[in-house]
Amino acid sequence: MFNRGQDNEDSAAASPLRIGESQPIRSKNVSVIGPTLVFKGELSADEDLVIEGSIEGTIAHHKKNLTIGKQGRVTADIHATSVLVEGVLNGDITSDGMVSLAKGSTVTGNIYCTRLVMEDGARFNGKIEMAVPTPIKAASKPQVAENLSA
Repeated sequence: MFNRGQDNEDSAAASPLRIGESQPIRSKNVSVIGPTLVFKGELSADEDLVIEGSIEGTIAHHKKNLTIGKQGRVTADIHATSVLVEGVLNGDITSDGMVSLAKGSTVTGNIYCTRLVMEDGARFNGKIEMAVPTPIKAASKPQVAENLSA
């Protein structure tokens, strides 16, 4: 909405969200949907997102982090890099990284991810499918040319 410039890259925004870490609501390159906001439809953004309001529809955050705050109420299918749920979610989560369910959160739906953290006291009803992370292939050793002189 406001041009903050290209120099405001926040290295913390690129890291996965973790339960128990202090997450500042307002930091660089983070959008916040406040507790009084109600949104229906398809939501996508090119920055991290914190939801404290009500969302109904779909959320596409393919290369970003998504947080459903303690006051957040979401009825949507979600695709994001990292997802932290502290509130209520009814819908499926597809994550290329980590999904974290905090104490007091409620998730009804399926989770597709590579890593999952679920605190004691989180409520979950659905199925979980965890993909095996693709291993990093090491470069092959260079071949030594044979001496062709005779």
